[in-house]
Amino acid sequence: MHQPAISTNSTSKLIDKHHRVHDYLRISLTDVCNFRCLYCMPEENIAFMPSKALMQAEEIENIAKEFVALGVTKIRLTGGEPLVRKDAHDIISRLSKLPVKLTLTTNGTRIHEFISLLKESKINSINISLDSLNKETFYKITKRNVFDQVKNNIELLVCEGFHVKVNCVVMRGINQQEILSFVAWTKDKPIHIRFIEFMPFDGNQWNDKKVITYEEILNEISTIYTFEKLVDEPNATAKKYQIKNHLGTFAIISTMSKPFCSSCNRMRLTADGKMKNCLFSKTEIDILGAYRKGEDIVTLIETCVYEKEVELGGQLIAKFEEIDTTTLVNRSMINIGG
Repeated sequence: MHQPAISTNSTSKLIDKHHRVHDYLRISLTDVCNFRCLYCMPEENIAFMPSKALMQAEEIENIAKEFVALGVTKIRLTGGEPLVRKDAHDIISRLSKLPVKLTLTTNGTRIHEFISLLKESKINSINISLDSLNKETFYKITKRNVFDQVKNNIELLVCEGFHVKVNCVVMRGINQQEILSFVAWTKDKPIHIRFIEFMPFDGNQWNDKKVITYEEILNEISTIYTFEKLVDEPNATAKKYQIKNHLGTFAIISTMSKPFCSSCNRMRLTADGKMKNCLFSKTEIDILGAYRKGEDIVTLIETCVYEKEVELGGQLIAKFEEIDTTTLVNRSMINIGG
């Protein structure tokens, strides 16, 4: 199979028609997961991609090199659950050699098997998805009885010196009563909680009444705590806060009530090599298909970025209460990558 030559123009930048520079790539390694979270995976008609349809380790490496040559400085590996992929070790090792900040989002179940590799690969920041601190609620959300394993692996990461962010999707009627418990966790542990507003994807039974907004989360926390606003990084999706004398912090990702699209620098590659310029974009560009044919993928990447919509993939609207999910064109979250 002919492979396109790797670009060498390190001064390239990926800029969309709204003048946003894109230097952050999220790569999904698989659409398979050992959890069945209700906000991510449809309850029925689940069909995972065949192995031959997925980007292989060498393909991921070479395609990532093209993005790096075009200015990407950060790569996050996602899934599904990226660490259930059999060649996850090989992929992480390959990408760790690139001149980027390499990070990972995982459900935490297999972290203990990868600690040495993560250190060798200079991955020092890990995002763990954990939507409840209650075993029964955790099981209700994930359909798996592994709460202690995930919690212990978070503790392991903290003890090993990793910067640990805990992602919690807050849903009315399911886990909103745990907001204060998550915040209390930051008192004696350097854990960084990120509350995420519930977002609509194919098959996840979203409706606006289930959304707990940024303002509601802050109001709930303010009933007990006084907190200060921290300085957010450039292109940040999360609004960060800290309570005095707490070792950790909390933040809110307000996709639905206060979108942050104006400074977006993110691109996505699905596990089957389709490029999405936004989590909510209707369109996808087949990067893997072109790569396997030996075609130029740089132009495809540049075009995909340039055509990015100004906000929320051009599909969602500012008043999330008025979103009609029957008109949305997108994959399920697990098919896109977390």
